[in-house]
Amino acid sequence: MSELILETTGLSKDFKGFTAVDSVNLQVQRGHIHALIGPNGAGKTTCFNLLTKFLEPTRGKILFNGIDITGEKPAEIARRGVIRSFQISAVFPHLTVLENVRIGLQRFTGTSFHFWKGLTGLKQLDARVLALLELVDLREMAQLKAGDLPYGRKRALEIATTMAMEPELMLLDEPTQGMGHEDVERVTDLIKRVAEGRTVLMVEHNMRVISRIANRITVLARGAVLAEGDYDTVSKHPAVLEAYMGSEAAELQGAH
Repeated sequence: MSELILETTGLSKDFKGFTAVDSVNLQVQRGHIHALIGPNGAGKTTCFNLLTKFLEPTRGKILFNGIDITGEKPAEIARRGVIRSFQISAVFPHLTVLENVRIGLQRFTGTSFHFWKGLTGLKQLDARVLALLELVDLREMAQLKAGDLPYGRKRALEIATTMAMEPELMLLDEPTQGMGHEDVERVTDLIKRVAEGRTVLMVEHNMRVISRIANRITVLARGAVLAEGDYDTVSKHPAVLEAYMGSEAAELQGAH
């Protein structure tokens, strides 16, 4: 099996004459936490939308495990094990934490289309659900309504629900956005824990998070790859510092 789990060649997206993603060649190594960073408007989210086929590429190819998935639909890509956290992260606020994760597991039991038959028949899944909640430090909160969780814990629940879909490649879109320092620390540790034995591709603004957990970083600017490498390499790269400018550049260098 190739060490590359995901590869794009010449991946591009044009919107009415504006090129949002410009010939991106991305290589994500199996077992790595790979971060996609860049200033606002760099094309990071558009790139994620292309990889999960929420958008059709204008040009270029996407390979997953060596298979060309460029023409596939979002559901087909999810079935292959490419799962993006927000695809299923709209937590059901009126259901408990446990019930939310149980719904994520349903697709493996053949009951996903018996959605409205009541959830009692799904008790068999609870041991697996509780193991996932243990992994994300939510076991003690299993019976709480998801809507009552603090913000940082809701993100942990999203990650648990994503894990329930058994992703081979997990895409996290700004997992620490809008969090206070304590939640950022908790979610960073959590990502590190759930990344063991799988691959994570993440878009993240917080440089301290990236410096702590990313094996490899791709920097985008104006839709194109500006630099790539480990944190030390990209944080000292002149073009990267120029692209970030001022305070963000200082943050980039001071994150360690």
